[in-house]
Amino acid sequence: MLINNTSLLVQNIKDRKYHSVVITTHHKPDGDAMGSTLGLCAFLKEFIDDVVVCTPTDYAENLFWLPGNENVIDFEQNPAVVSEKVAGAELIFCLDFNRLSRINQLGELVGESKASKIMIDHHLEPENFSDFTYWNHQASSTCELIYLWIKESFGPGFISKDIATCLYTGLMTDTGNFQHNNTKPFTLRLAADLMEFGADHLAIHANIYDVFTLDRTKLWGYCLYKKLEIIPECRTALIYLDRDELRQFHVQTGDTEGLVNFGLGLKDIVLSVLIIDRTERVKMSFRSKGTFPANEFAGKYFEGGGHRNAAGGQSTETLEETVAKFKASIQWYKKELQAI
Repeated sequence: MLINNTSLLVQNIKDRKYHSVVITTHHKPDGDAMGSTLGLCAFLKEFIDDVVVCTPTDYAENLFWLPGNENVIDFEQNPAVVSEKVAGAELIFCLDFNRLSRINQLGELVGESKASKIMIDHHLEPENFSDFTYWNHQASSTCELIYLWIKESFGPGFISKDIATCLYTGLMTDTGNFQHNNTKPFTLRLAADLMEFGADHLAIHANIYDVFTLDRTKLWGYCLYKKLEIIPECRTALIYLDRDELRQFHVQTGDTEGLVNFGLGLKDIVLSVLIIDRTERVKMSFRSKGTFPANEFAGKYFEGGGHRNAAGGQSTETLEETVAKFKASIQWYKKELQAI
């Protein structure tokens, strides 16, 4: 279901009434987050002089090649600069998240800002913090929504090669190379449109997936050989990593991205879980097949949420306690998982 109340915003942008804009996205942004923010940034520069992307944290190096990335400001690295930008902004675009808690301390600054907030997102249960909203939980990605918003509100003539490149990146990564169940016929037609606007799908794929370090490759091999556990009665695959293991493989931001998906490639597995001790908190990723509501499970037990088949969670308990809690909790869903 689409919620779109941006008509006044669109007209004001067309009338060039705004002069300063901040675009931000969620903690540890992925391909959809950076693709949508940088794509929107390139578009808005046609109408607005001062447009900047500010991320709450760092992100994976395999996204640094994206057009416009050199101008991104990381809040953790430059808090004073980002604070100044947020304080002076007339508009703040919030992309690929729907709760201010998803941008950590930056969320407090955004919440206190007098700027108009715009949420463009595809996740369930959005908070009511935005003045303007373009939201559809059925969309494959936020990049899909940015493309549709620009095309329908301003016209396809504003889709440049750089914008198409950014948006194709998010579309590709959030659908798992068009393999996840959020890939619909429309998704592929949209990908074709972006290619016609100049997105080079082969180059994008190579820049995202063919640049991994040897440490990252060894980490994945270690996880699959040494750390993968199966809970057969719950048709569940589990990997968990402690701080020493992260140090052993010199894990950098983005190195574990996608690792949780491997469990679903095993015969008879319908739920795959990755649990990582990130020092401040234990972080969790959930991926499921069919009707199992990973988001509901994550929300009930691990302060999480997301999509039905792709969700995240967290815990303030130790890694060992979190793993034990997960193993106990998933037993309540044994019959449901066996029936899928």
